[in-house]
Amino acid sequence: MYAIGEYLVHPGQGVCRVEEVTEGPQAVYRLLPVGVRHPVHISFPVANEGRLRPVLTRAEAERIIEGYPELDVEEFRARNNSLEEEHYRMEMRQGSCLDSVRIAKTFRRRIADLSARNKKPPVAYERILREARERSCSELAVALGCTPEDVAVLFQERMGETEDN
Repeated sequence: MYAIGEYLVHPGQGVCRVEEVTEGPQAVYRLLPVGVRHPVHISFPVANEGRLRPVLTRAEAERIIEGYPELDVEEFRARNNSLEEEHYRMEMRQGSCLDSVRIAKTFRRRIADLSARNKKPPVAYERILREARERSCSELAVALGCTPEDVAVLFQERMGETEDN
């Protein structure tokens, strides 16, 4: 059981802080999503806490950032962008932070490849990239005790990029 003040990962909302735990036959967590503009409290049954997972440890977060350059990209392709988007969204919901980082790297590369060939990337690619970045950066930020923007800078530094690139 999670305690008040702990951070956890909700499958649909991403990183949340436990605000309250009600007791009784219908015990419920009151969760507050972290890093969203207009957070709304979420009620989540304690009985379903198996669907929640704890936020990464600091050591795990540092390993993900250190291993980013060697991280393989996803090879999954679907018949159309809609099926591909559905697949990757489900993977982000059910997977780990590392999965979200891998998906972000995959779509960053796909968009860059298409742009290099003077082709406009599908809007679905931009949506998947944005969601994967938000999910991974918010979890890494909580684990490292910094902001999501600081996490993005850490990734850029790891890849040897500057703000201009």
